[in-house]
Amino acid sequence: MANPDHIPPPVMAKQLGVGHLQRHVFLCLGPDCCSADVGRESWVYLKQRLKELGLVAPPGDVYRTKAQCLRICTAGPICVVYPDGTWYQNVTPENVERIIQEHLIGGKVVEELCFARDDLKGARDHEEPGPGGRAFGE
Repeated sequence: MANPDHIPPPVMAKQLGVGHLQRHVFLCLGPDCCSADVGRESWVYLKQRLKELGLVAPPGDVYRTKAQCLRICTAGPICVVYPDGTWYQNVTPENVERIIQEHLIGGKVVEELCFARDDLKGARDHEEPGPGGRAFGE
């Protein structure tokens, strides 16, 4: 558990760098898209490398979250990087390293691993109605 002392959400968010994040990485750990062992291995590697490189918030600006399912359920582990909305397949530890070096640090999508994009940058900057018919921010 990330918050065993039950620190209030606003305090915990500040401690985690929320409000200063540039990217949020979600990694599916399986077991439908890959075995749980493979998912766990990629997760451990992602956490370790982001910390070693000083990218994990804080002091860095990358947040990471493990997920049990991102609903693709094949070719996993599956990963999505927001706000870019870049979806990656086969996110093994070796490919985690490529995503970190090429995408998170270098700013370039790892094209051979990317299978979909849904760019959310600036989504709140316009007033088009969302799925519920309301504009963002209403």
